[in-house]
Amino acid sequence: MSDGAAAFTPLPAAALLDAHLMCKRTILEPILTEADLALLYGPRGIGKSFLALGIAWALAAGREFLKWRALGSQRVLYLDGELAGVDLQRRLASLGPPPPKLHFLTAGMQGRTLPDLCRGEGDRMWEPWMEDGFPKLLVVDSLSSVVGETRYAAERWAAVRRWLLRMREMGITVLIVHHATRKGAPRGPSHREDVFDLVMALKHPPGYEPREGLRFELHFEKARGLRGTAVDPFEARMTIDRMDRAHWDWRPTGSAELHRVAALLERGLNPNQIARKLGISKSKSYRLRATAIRSGFLESSLNSVR
Repeated sequence: MSDGAAAFTPLPAAALLDAHLMCKRTILEPILTEADLALLYGPRGIGKSFLALGIAWALAAGREFLKWRALGSQRVLYLDGELAGVDLQRRLASLGPPPPKLHFLTAGMQGRTLPDLCRGEGDRMWEPWMEDGFPKLLVVDSLSSVVGETRYAAERWAAVRRWLLRMREMGITVLIVHHATRKGAPRGPSHREDVFDLVMALKHPPGYEPREGLRFELHFEKARGLRGTAVDPFEARMTIDRMDRAHWDWRPTGSAELHRVAALLERGLNPNQIARKLGISKSKSYRLRATAIRSGFLESSLNSVR
């Protein structure tokens, strides 16, 4: 038996139940608690970084964001390895006065790439911040910018996994932003989601058009300890006003689909055409039309549309 194996001692179940363990406090109600490991992924250009920055800003400011609420302001460190400094600056400014507890390590402002987590350089770079109890949330945007390559091998993911588990041991919540493949799955080994407590996928809503701007559906593909409405999918949208301020709103995906059907009916499309456009069944299209009329979204005269 190796020395490493000998160091582990079986723990009786009763001893485990009697152990005095620190409870994990919720920091972003209801989805994030202390020491959680979360993955946020989606295709390019869908709004992953905007969403991650909104979460970071809200937690540092102690504010609400979308359907979530920060339980007090927390120290947040945002690692950005992709955006140019001026682009990150513009996005941050759109959210309002910056919270004092929000800090950044950016490739765009440092003039060099972020450290490679697989070689231990990352630990050395932000270890002093950790010793001061900073941060409560660590955002990594994106995973490919800190593993040295986009299509990393299994051994490289093993190194990232060890680093993530170390962050969990230190009580640090980590949010990893990651890219999806053309087929919609997260890039990398198929077992990569095993270590995460929370996996969130961003997808374009049915019938989405690029001219609509930033609009996506958020789906919870994995959520340890969460249930009920906390894991219901929803649609989010961000708009920019004339003062370059960002405004977010959200609604349940079912409601969003109902509104889209109602809008298309008002444009003169029939349920069959709507089914093809939105990628839904004809029977669902007819049911949504009936619901739209019953709910007052449409005039009853539209009931005659075929």
